Amino acid sequence: MMDYKKAGVDIEAGYQSVELMKEHIQKTMRSEVLTNIGGFSGAFSMDAFKNMEKPTLVSGTDGVGTKLKLAFVMDRHDTVGIDCVAMCVNDIACAGGEPLFFLDYIACGKNTPEKIAQIVKGVAEGCVQSGAALIGGETAEMPGFYPEDEYDLAGFAVGVVDEKDLITGKDLKEGDVLIGMASSGVHSNGFSLVRKIFDITRESLDTYYDELGATLGETLLAPTKIYVRALKGIKNAGVSIKACSHITGGGFYENVPRMLKDGVRAVIEKDSYPVPPVFKLMARKGQIEEKMMYNTYNMGIGMIVAVDPADVEKTMDAIKAAGEQPWQIGRIEKGEKGVVLC
Repeated sequence: MMDYKKAGVDIEAGYQSVELMKEHIQKTMRSEVLTNIGGFSGAFSMDAFKNMEKPTLVSGTDGVGTKLKLAFVMDRHDTVGIDCVAMCVNDIACAGGEPLFFLDYIACGKNTPEKIAQIVKGVAEGCVQSGAALIGGETAEMPGFYPEDEYDLAGFAVGVVDEKDLITGKDLKEGDVLIGMASSGVHSNGFSLVRKIFDITRESLDTYYDELGATLGETLLAPTKIYVRALKGIKNAGVSIKACSHITGGGFYENVPRMLKDGVRAVIEKDSYPVPPVFKLMARKGQIEEKMMYNTYNMGIGMIVAVDPADVEKTMDAIKAAGEQPWQIGRIEKGEKGVVLC
């Protein structure tokens, strides 16, 4: 007799995964969540934003990308969920939004409940860091589609902002100051190139580098920073963020222009902050020219905000109070829309 289990899908393992992840999910709950995990959908009350003048939903979706290959080799699955959440909620915060809830999607070759629970543990940690509730998700066991020990992880978040508080860049002007917040390393972008520079073997990833002060694997797997608290702190300090850019794939050259309006350009001074050693190591080992590095990676800056010169000190203080490291990295000038690194 043939059945679903013999075809490679274990429904019991699915139930077990859900049980194991419940304790992690519980940590993310907000008062507006109206459903329990295990239902067909997640319900979230609109009470959170009924007092806004024009409540506006903002959303973001992303995956972890080929960084997952390192997690497979290192057999370490409790941090990639943070990356997944970070990539989504940072985009929402970048528009001035507050993340409300998150849903994840895990597709795997074989459902190993303990491994799935570890992945969700990371997702829950990312949700705790960003104040979002984890109100649902999907684990799809897809034998023959993914190798048994591999999986893909993606998700999406929904947030809210009062329309008047949307960060659009429309009020940017010459003389505004650019403040960058430190990244935790490579974050979750450019790993297809990382995997060409280094051998992604257990031995290679377990190699300790003095210049990194850690093993290569620990350095590369470090989870993406979540900037929700820092951006909220700036707003609560009474500062109007004029424009904001999340530095993801495409580095400075692709992401900084996205925060600008026509008629202004961003000038960033490369020596205004320390570039983390991992990027110097990658450039050296991979013989990658500087422009390509800045066109692929965050180079140590994960989020950039533009503020009025009068607000610089308040902004820096708010970022530090949220536990992040800020630097004044440049300014806005008149000119053709784009970014100049000098």
